[in-house]
Amino acid sequence: MKNKNENNEANEPVVQYNRPLNFDDVWKMFQETGEQMKETDRRMSETDRQMKETDRRMKKLQDLFTTQWGKLIESLVEGDLTKLLNERGILVQRTLQNVDGKYGDIDYEFDIIAVNGNEIVIVEVKTTLRTDDVIHFLSKLEHAKTWMTEYKNHTIIGAMACLVEQSGSMKMAMKHGLLAIKATGGSASIVNRPGFDPRKW
Repeated sequence: MKNKNENNEANEPVVQYNRPLNFDDVWKMFQETGEQMKETDRRMSETDRQMKETDRRMKKLQDLFTTQWGKLIESLVEGDLTKLLNERGILVQRTLQNVDGKYGDIDYEFDIIAVNGNEIVIVEVKTTLRTDDVIHFLSKLEHAKTWMTEYKNHTIIGAMACLVEQSGSMKMAMKHGLLAIKATGGSASIVNRPGFDPRKW
């Protein structure tokens, strides 16, 4: 039977105690540790690169989804727009999608423009409508005649369309005289009360 000391000795790692470490031994250990650290850094850098590439691809996929979803909502609204405006007494002659241009150093874009003689309805389409979107669109409407000189003598009406709204943004849009269009399922509808008189620019 082994005694207690023999059991402890059996579990200890084998270490050579026959001589003290010299400079060469220490230098070799230092070099081996340095190589291990370099390999660890290399693996971490490769992992970081792979994570960044994954993030880039996910962002690209998200942007593509958002863009395609936005185009789908625009097409849905544009398809019903003539009927919806006609029901409100605005007799639309034609609609234009994605009207963009440049004025000085300003790039501008309007999602949909519906033309009714000397009157146009500019529609901003959002998948999710936020109050900041309303404020930004009102600013765009203030500059619309300057940016698009072909409509400088037209009366402009603004409209905001969305699939989902946040923080009472639709009510805010209507309070500022905008037509509010809600996309639901396979159609769209104007949610302003009957007899609503939209603001004119």
